[in-house]
Amino acid sequence: MDKDRVKGAKDQAAGSVKEAIGKVTGDKRTEAEGKAQKAGGKVRRKVGEAKDAVRDK
Repeated sequence: MDKDRVKGAKDQAAGSVKEAIGKVTGDKRTEAEGKAQKAGGKVRRKVGEAKDAVRDK
């Protein structure tokens, strides 16, 4: 498993938590930061998946 997959999953989870906190508190900035972190994590995870796929072939 590629380390980008792990870091991406971690960032996605942290972004989801941050987004939820922003929604609950009404803090639009925190909510937006969470969405951005979650999206970045998703991209990083996909990069790791692609690296794994190439390595496994």
